[in-house]
Amino acid sequence: MTKETAIKLFEEKQVRSVWDAELEKWYISVVDVIEILTGTDRPRKYWSDLKAKLKKEGSELSEKIGQLKMKASDGKFYATDVADTEQLFRLIQSIPSPKAEPFKLWLAQVASERLDEMQDPELGIDRALEQYLKLGYSESWINQRLKSIEIRKELTDEWKKRGLKEGQQFATLTDIITKAWSDKTTKEYKILKGLKKENLRDNMTNTELILNMLAEASTKDISVATNPKVFEQSKSVAKQGGNVAKVARLELEARTGKKVVSELNAKRVLKLLPEKEESADKKTVE
Repeated sequence: MTKETAIKLFEEKQVRSVWDAELEKWYISVVDVIEILTGTDRPRKYWSDLKAKLKKEGSELSEKIGQLKMKASDGKFYATDVADTEQLFRLIQSIPSPKAEPFKLWLAQVASERLDEMQDPELGIDRALEQYLKLGYSESWINQRLKSIEIRKELTDEWKKRGLKEGQQFATLTDIITKAWSDKTTKEYKILKGLKKENLRDNMTNTELILNMLAEASTKDISVATNPKVFEQSKSVAKQGGNVAKVARLELEARTGKKVVSELNAKRVLKLLPEKEESADKKTVE
């Protein structure tokens, strides 16, 4: 089964999703949907109670719900209940929420857009651009972010060629790269920025993005050049690639007298700017 993980946004809330290319279906985290629809801070408890209720009513829906490993707020991958769009439409009927109808429309649009993108991949790039613009990111930052997505894909494609496994192995290598160039693990980096489920790269400044791209591009190039055979060798390559960007970071910090790794995140920059400044020129930190 060919799968592709993704984070979708509904009203700026993250929804963890996995695309199954063979079945041409999205599988979406049930607890993420419940959290959005109900606003509860205990979506797993709500889902557990709802499953018991559905079973008592004789519904077989909860029994047909599958599980896939998805990335949690701590950066690790855990088995998570997922549902396809048809199952979610049925599930939403059991959740009283004023957001139910808007979410159904969003869900149908997500499914339709993915099929369109399979016919024309450029549509995916255009939609990502549009989404970031709506969130208030500057065009210069968006250009960097889209380039970082391309570089990340080149790296993960290289890892796949080496027989590495998506999920824990990818997460471990990413953590090594991040630690090498920034002196922080992915978890420590997110804590610094006050993030939970949010994507770390979506909350990096331009300079942070550039150095992260340099680290990942260097890791890919070194991997191609050295042809690592086992996971331990790929871990060494990841550290080497991250160290390339670390040298650049330390040199920049020495010349500017400023730390590159920043506490700033998208929420602080995009949401807490003074109203006049925000309307005049919505920018991310550069």
